[in-house]
Amino acid sequence: MKNHFENIDLLVQSIKEKIGKPVSTRVVMATIESLGIRDIDVPTDYGFESIKSLAEYIFKEINALPDYHDLKNTKELEDNQLNKTIQVSDYLHVKAKLFAKHYPLGILHLLPVFLQIAAIILFGYSLWTYIGFNEIQSTAVVLGVMLGLIITGGFVQVIGRQATFYWNYDDIQMVKTTVFYLIKKGTQILFIIIMILTFLNFILHLFPFLLLFVIFIYAFLIGLLLLVLAPLHTIKQRWVISVAILVGTTISVCLKEKSILLTYITHWIGIFSAIIIAMLFLVIYFKYKIGKKQNNTNIRFKTPILLYQNYKYFIYGMSVYLFIFIDRILAWTADSSGKLPLIIYFEKDYELGMDLAILVFLLMTGVLEYSIVSFSKFLDIGQKIISNSSIEKFNKQFLKMYWYNIMMLFMTFVLISILIYFIIYAPWGYRGQFNQILDSKSIIVCVIAGFGYFFLAWGMLNSLYMFTLGRPNKPVKGLVIACIINLAIGFILSRFVAYEYSVVGMLFSSIFFMLFTFRASKKFFRNLDYYYYAAY
Repeated sequence: MKNHFENIDLLVQSIKEKIGKPVSTRVVMATIESLGIRDIDVPTDYGFESIKSLAEYIFKEINALPDYHDLKNTKELEDNQLNKTIQVSDYLHVKAKLFAKHYPLGILHLLPVFLQIAAIILFGYSLWTYIGFNEIQSTAVVLGVMLGLIITGGFVQVIGRQATFYWNYDDIQMVKTTVFYLIKKGTQILFIIIMILTFLNFILHLFPFLLLFVIFIYAFLIGLLLLVLAPLHTIKQRWVISVAILVGTTISVCLKEKSILLTYITHWIGIFSAIIIAMLFLVIYFKYKIGKKQNNTNIRFKTPILLYQNYKYFIYGMSVYLFIFIDRILAWTADSSGKLPLIIYFEKDYELGMDLAILVFLLMTGVLEYSIVSFSKFLDIGQKIISNSSIEKFNKQFLKMYWYNIMMLFMTFVLISILIYFIIYAPWGYRGQFNQILDSKSIIVCVIAGFGYFFLAWGMLNSLYMFTLGRPNKPVKGLVIACIINLAIGFILSRFVAYEYSVVGMLFSSIFFMLFTFRASKKFFRNLDYYYYAAY
């Protein structure tokens, strides 16, 4: 009997923390069930014959509490405390805490990328690269990676958006259904496009079929890897990405060092291993979560609705990767010296410059992570503490926050630029690691692309603000136009000046994308109160 009372007291406390003030017996019943308590457990653990009778008792007990009308759940208590802090400190304390938490998290999410960089430095080899590849091999591998990323980029964006919607409602079953449906569809589209390109090559004879086979295997595996890793961001299990990439890379390196297998084969085995690890985790995770706790929203999965709601995000996700690779494709197809009987030819110096420059974008992702988290947090709090008569103040506060985040983006860019300078010229940098000096073409490409990636990051930050409140039209339109500008300017300069100036197209199109979304952002922040309420 004593244990019964203790268990009931603990259960009452858990229910108060979870829902605060219950409005009915049914709410208490649902909460008890969500805690994993079954009818069969109730007589033994709580001394009642069923969950219903236990819920009726607890509902009466909570209603009889002296502080019943002041009860709040854990989230409400946190929000109240945060509101008080904000009013006293003018946001500074909370901003500092959010930055200290989310900037490192944003960088930590790039651990798989840094693992690949470390593998290349230590072994000259990573999950899909090898410094010993010749020009033809490098062309095949890089084209495969590009193709896989571009084809599946749209699906990855939709997974992030749609699965997050169900995740926020705690409908794990719908998260699972959405994730596996989009992985399946993405894999099918990837395979269909590869078959179409194979047929076209059969007619046009653009590539030798053996080379095309290598390109398509890399494309399929990289695309599938991207699809199975994408949901791990949504379900807050990003550490699995690092584990999968680390294990896959380790297997590849060991096979390269200890076996006589071709480098291609060692890569494919490593990538496939990473895919299996991520997929197994998703299957086990969803089985465990659905079995333990399921809050069913009774939303039915309808493909036409899914397509209608997300096609703009699909276009955006695909266009991002296309934008990133346009200048490379133009530079690699500009050579007319006839070194290889191919329409596209890997240019090492150009790629080295772009690889160094992309550090600008990668290391600024921490600022993007912090900016969006702080925007979402303060948006929810701001609408609670600012009255209807102070809408203009509400909007101005967030415009001020926007400029603060842009300032941080710029300061981060300056620090990253200093780091890249040392990587290029310091004895411990590129020269020390690879025993060679960067070509002047690589440095030119790096400098121009570095500025391009800064403006691209700024434009993407503008887009993320609008995505947060379901306003994708301007970002999507801006990015599509930017791709066209990138193609036009890059083509002209790479053909009539020099191939390395293809990167100028990327710079000017990034500036356009930033300015286009910046203009939309100003309107967005001036009418933030309207967009906020229209989104919910």
